[in-house]
Amino acid sequence: MCATCGCGHTHEVITLEQKVLAKNDELAASNRAFLEGQEITAINLMSSPGSGKTTLLERTIRELTRTMAVIEGDQETALDADRIRSTGCPVVQINTGAGCHLDAAMLREAIDRLQPARRALLFVENVGNLVCPALFDLGERGRVVVVSVTEGTDKPLKYPYMFAAADLVVVNKVDLLPYVDFDLAACRAYVASVNPKAEVLALSATRGDNLDSWYDWLAAV
Repeated sequence: MCATCGCGHTHEVITLEQKVLAKNDELAASNRAFLEGQEITAINLMSSPGSGKTTLLERTIRELTRTMAVIEGDQETALDADRIRSTGCPVVQINTGAGCHLDAAMLREAIDRLQPARRALLFVENVGNLVCPALFDLGERGRVVVVSVTEGTDKPLKYPYMFAAADLVVVNKVDLLPYVDFDLAACRAYVASVNPKAEVLALSATRGDNLDSWYDWLAAV
């Protein structure tokens, strides 16, 4: 886990991880209660870098009439937050430095700064990483894992904990399928093997393929 150095002190490492996750779960429960009280739907977007999360968010914000807000997580820079801000949507940037994920405490601090409107749809774009974000409950309503066809078919098998935590898997950049070695049917099967309950949507955030299904999922969550 990212909070440890892997130096071999196995018992101490496991104990530390358990304490960190237990504290995070307490804070996540508090976040969830607050968000539910405000009727805010929080969606945790997770992926490896370059999957197209920010592009998907930009298009979603521009095409839906629903009140939205965004919390951006990155190790450094505010580049993605600047892109979201250009749409007119309220956004707050969290920079984690060496940290590879957002946690419940970071989310609550960002919510307090952002002050999203009651009944808003709140997107949390997590740090690009297919490992650590899966471990940390933020208090969100739904978890979405975004992969792109440029990353390879086998991501669900290589990172099973991430895909097991997902409510929805978005396979993005399907407009590039003719140019890459990606088997969509196999990817769906791999997702089902680690998480039979997860829905899989194949779409293109740039060209617009199947975005209606994405919007329908958001409306129902």
